[in-house]
Amino acid sequence: MACTLDPLANKIFKGVLLDEPVGISGAYFLFKKMNTSQDFKQTMSKKCPFILKVYYKSTEHSGMYGIREQDQEKWLNSKN
Repeated sequence: MACTLDPLANKIFKGVLLDEPVGISGAYFLFKKMNTSQDFKQTMSKKCPFILKVYYKSTEHSGMYGIREQDQEKWLNSKN
């Protein structure tokens, strides 16, 4: 006996399968851009500070400490 899905469930399932790789690749490129550009991180701190907090927490969780402090020091020096 084969398990069949109704058409709506089938469309939802296909949508989730297509959206997941797009979301993962978008998160990867966002992380990569923040990891290589302090200017982009400064822009993110003004527009989406919660995303920057997630970035800092993920880098600290992976064992890379001091990035937040380096960024804040650079931003303070650029204001003066």
